[in-house]
Amino acid sequence: MNRIRRLVRNPDRGKLLVPFFTAGYPTLHQSLDLVKAAVDNGADMVELGMPFSDPLADGPSIQYSSHEALQQGISLKKILAGVGELRRSVDVPLILMGYYNPIHAFGPERFLRACARAGVDGLIIPDLAVDEAGEYRDSIAANDLSALFLIAPTSSPERITMIDKASTDLVYAVTVTGVTGAGKVFTADTDTYLKYLKKVLIKPFVAGFGVSSPETAVRMCRHADGVVIGSALVEIVRESSGGRKAAADVGNFLSGIARAIK
Repeated sequence: MNRIRRLVRNPDRGKLLVPFFTAGYPTLHQSLDLVKAAVDNGADMVELGMPFSDPLADGPSIQYSSHEALQQGISLKKILAGVGELRRSVDVPLILMGYYNPIHAFGPERFLRACARAGVDGLIIPDLAVDEAGEYRDSIAANDLSALFLIAPTSSPERITMIDKASTDLVYAVTVTGVTGAGKVFTADTDTYLKYLKKVLIKPFVAGFGVSSPETAVRMCRHADGVVIGSALVEIVRESSGGRKAAADVGNFLSGIARAIK
């Protein structure tokens, strides 16, 4: 069974901690070490960003890390090889997050088959609208992968229902309008929005964009089934200058989040 499906169907799973790392930053090898450090410190699944030169949803931190990875020649083939390497020691679900242009250039069906072979469990493609994703969803299902679509605070009730139905096992709730970035300001409207999603969604959902502390993670998890943390981790890695210190700093940060939400 797909690892995401197995995880979300586990009644004892608790709240999910989902860190995000940019594949290839600071280097491909170091980004894989960061994934391992995250898993060792409480991560339930991991998101790996596929760098792209023209992102729509990423804020300054992830844009920076993606640019650095692209400068070093990161590619979809290298990312999939990295996932294959991770599968020798990591058994948590691995989700690729990226934009449709490189996937289109690679060949969507070919790419999804390669994802399944490498050990990828699911994909998040922010610029692929659910209305236009029929063939993509068919290929996702054929390869036993999971499609995660994004719901935003501006999504209508009708669209929320559509996205819930189209998402295979799990829904991603964007907590605020705009791009990713640590330290976003969450208001009472954020709580109302997440409470509404908890009421109407059939599938479990994780909340992301702007979560950067145990306190904000706990706040999101009052209603969400888990939390995604990305930009805050990129900043930790950037400040630590990579290497073993980066993995240790990431592990310390995530272990604190894990204790808080679980």
